[in-house]
Amino acid sequence: MTVTYTARVANARFGGFYKLLLLWRGSIYKLLYKEFLVFFIMYSALSITYRFLLTEDRRRCFEKVSLYCNNYANLIPVSFVLGFYVTLVVNRWWNQYLCMPIPDRLMCAISATVHGSDERGRMYRRTLMRYCSMSGLLILRSVSTAAFKRFPTIDHVVEAGFMTRHERKKFENLHSSYNKYWVPCVWFCSLAAQARSEGRIRDDHAYKMLIQELNTFRGNCSMLFHYDWISVPLVYTQVVTIAVYSYFLSCIIGRQFLDPSQGYSGHELDLYVPVFTLLQFFFYAGWLKVAEQLINPFGEDDDDFETNFLIDRNFQVSMLAVDEMYGDVPLLVKDRYWNDSDPHPPYTAATLFQKHQPSFQGSTFDMALAKEDMQFQPLSDIEEMNEETYNHPFPLFNRLLPGVGPSPLSSSAALTTPFLAPGSRMTLLRRSTSSASRSSGSLYQESPQDPTQAGTLPHPETRPHDVPVQSLFQAETHPSFIPHSEVTAHIADTIAATQEVEAKTLYEAF
Repeated sequence: MTVTYTARVANARFGGFYKLLLLWRGSIYKLLYKEFLVFFIMYSALSITYRFLLTEDRRRCFEKVSLYCNNYANLIPVSFVLGFYVTLVVNRWWNQYLCMPIPDRLMCAISATVHGSDERGRMYRRTLMRYCSMSGLLILRSVSTAAFKRFPTIDHVVEAGFMTRHERKKFENLHSSYNKYWVPCVWFCSLAAQARSEGRIRDDHAYKMLIQELNTFRGNCSMLFHYDWISVPLVYTQVVTIAVYSYFLSCIIGRQFLDPSQGYSGHELDLYVPVFTLLQFFFYAGWLKVAEQLINPFGEDDDDFETNFLIDRNFQVSMLAVDEMYGDVPLLVKDRYWNDSDPHPPYTAATLFQKHQPSFQGSTFDMALAKEDMQFQPLSDIEEMNEETYNHPFPLFNRLLPGVGPSPLSSSAALTTPFLAPGSRMTLLRRSTSSASRSSGSLYQESPQDPTQAGTLPHPETRPHDVPVQSLFQAETHPSFIPHSEVTAHIADTIAATQEVEAKTLYEAF
């Protein structure tokens, strides 16, 4: 039976857990006292042998062995492997409880979708619910020793009223070497389809919802079967058990109090009783016993699941919901707060102190601001953040966003010039023609002396970085006009070179 102590620790107070330390049923003392006595007796026997039965030479030899065991016992990773193991087992234990076949959702679905106040409608609902209870019983008696002892054979299931004799014949005539807990679920689907054809289930949406709830119930039964089938890997359990027991076997020898006259480090005192070694055994071995108890919660330990109680509860509640409570609705009346727009349920004298007035409105509800800080400001007085006023610290990254940052046609030396929107070719041409007469550093002011190199433009890497890109367009006003295709190619090369220089500058800055 599960040990429940939740009500005893409802309030946190001084010494609130000390009463729990005195409980025996479900306690660590009940689990561990036999192993603890064996460990203490073995330690005491070895201590008596060392002190009174060994010769002087044998004692010196035993002391060397004891020091050796004490030095190397800490190499066994007890806390590491034990901590992971217990965490795995506890998570598995709780997940198994979440997979218990609880029919509450399914009984509400049956009561809401399978209609009919006559005897046949009642028979439909009760039979559907009984099939669910039968499936849950079959899986529980397959995994729980307590449930199997209560229903050891199918005859006991028939005698208990979960299965009729005709259903038993069909169940046994279905030859399968596997667990047949799913058979009542198939009967449920067939019976639900029959009720749908008779109009007991009024639409396909209700029928779909009913089958979905059945699949959820059947999935929980399946997960219980798989949890019982797939255990924690045996090698992990063996490693943890061997680590714990080998560690404390070495402690029986290595934690002995040696003769203080020999001057061994750490053995200046002879206390006879190893208090902290016993506490360490209590904690580590108790941790292992917790895992041993929780690894299979379907047994008969103090903290195992009460499967027989769940069987009784589920069957009674489900039948009550789909039969006696079907259509039995209280009168539809106005509630007590019908005309009250702000209802306040009353408090008793014992709970009056819990009433909060006023109620919690949020963490900023009591925040105070100065009167001048709460005045709205005209939008005309607020300077907008645009391309001309906003400082871009990373022009290379801003270039990747359309319409943000400097134009990709601007060089590093021309970043201080007014912003030129991308794609405004007419503006670029006007600026280039208007600046032709003012610029004296143009690359194309004089035609080359060599006629074969008349249309050749300098390589972008040889062009000085302080020459604006707009100077490239001054070739249109020069008498020796360069072809349009070569100008376009040179502009592309110049842009690529500028981006490369800016990328290098940004990389060195970072």
